[in-house]
Amino acid sequence: MAKNERDLPLLFRLWQYQKERFSIVKHGLLIAAFSASAVCLSALLRGQTDFPGMGAFAVSFIVLFTLFFQLRIADEFKDAEEDALYRPERAVPRGLISLRELAGIGILTAILQLMVVTSLSLSLLPILLMIWVYMSLMSAEFFAPAWLKARPLLYMVSHMLIMPLIDLFATACDWLVQEHHIPDGLIWFLIVSFFNGVIIEIGRKTWAPSMERQGVETYSAAWGLKTALLAWMGAVVASLICAVIVSFQTGFVIPAVSALIILAALMARTAWLLLKHQEPAHAKRLEDMSGLWLICIYLFLGIIPMGVSAWL
Repeated sequence: MAKNERDLPLLFRLWQYQKERFSIVKHGLLIAAFSASAVCLSALLRGQTDFPGMGAFAVSFIVLFTLFFQLRIADEFKDAEEDALYRPERAVPRGLISLRELAGIGILTAILQLMVVTSLSLSLLPILLMIWVYMSLMSAEFFAPAWLKARPLLYMVSHMLIMPLIDLFATACDWLVQEHHIPDGLIWFLIVSFFNGVIIEIGRKTWAPSMERQGVETYSAAWGLKTALLAWMGAVVASLICAVIVSFQTGFVIPAVSALIILAALMARTAWLLLKHQEPAHAKRLEDMSGLWLICIYLFLGIIPMGVSAWL
């Protein structure tokens, strides 16, 4: 990028920003699988055998995509001081985009969320507001930043608890809009989302020793590489167990469990290779496998079973 990149048009800078910090394609695929699976599973658990209306899918995806973008913006504010000190090449400290501009975009996405939510059902607003409140607490590090950062496990858990809340909103685009109570068994899907968040979080912050940098907090540095990988695989196993319970409820046990067990074995091999060779390429594969796990688990828990149910 040119030295005067801050003088380029905002749309151009936003496009560069998303390439560096919030890939539309990469995040869009994960969020599309997440949101669509949540809507489909809710309908299946209610006993519906065909796909819900497009409105539920559209609102779920738009709100979830913008929520995760808001989380990225919140991180930019939260990490601004450390980024300026240790990561000056990042978009905000080098001047590609300012915190003020990101705040304005965050407000616009909140307005968009209100518009699409009210277009589907006002009953969704309390859940959205609950998510906003929790996001605000996360941004403030629950008013105990130093205490939390000294406890990486508690820090991660406190931040990953937003995943079931976001998942609750996505499923509510079906069951709440249809004026039903929360479907029986949905709690297990919310727990799956929590562990999937843990998988993504540890997967992207577990590095090979040569990748570690001063001022950059990673689980491999805080816990040691072996412990971080064990925690990652523990989250995979926990997610798998909860997914099995969900698949029993949808009647799609054998295909889902077979595919996920094979993928979990491949993920274990990836973790072992990183521990053995400790190379950056294996660390990158760990992050990629985390994303692949999310896409597959959401396909097999909601989207594919609904497709089979609708076809039959």
